[in-house]
Amino acid sequence: QVQLVESGGGLVQAGDSLRLSCEISETSGKFFVINIMGWYRQAPGKERELVARISRGSSIRTNYADSVKDRFTISADAAKNTVYLQMNDLKSYDTAVYYCYSNVYTYTLGSVDYWGQGTQVTVSS
Repeated sequence: QVQLVESGGGLVQAGDSLRLSCEISETSGKFFVINIMGWYRQAPGKERELVARISRGSSIRTNYADSVKDRFTISADAAKNTVYLQMNDLKSYDTAVYYCYSNVYTYTLGSVDYWGQGTQVTVSS
């Protein structure tokens, strides 16, 4: 059972910073490989959208939404199976529920997408 546990959301003012964390684990102790780690967000009345993600393959690649480039940074600690999202210079339009996402490979299920429960980020202007 793959589990994603997020932390770090909250209420901040415009221009402030926040860091989100998401630990990915396999609760039954089975072998697993993390292919992709990332963050999506969903604002009220809008569709869920990609914020940033890290893909592991022959090389590590990062992708960012245009709206967060130069303000947000995604990083990962492989030893801790944890992905971070450092959010600087937050804007009111960054207000959303942020979801951790991971594509994880296990022998029994192959590659499957998993989602965290979501963490609220509210930016007041």
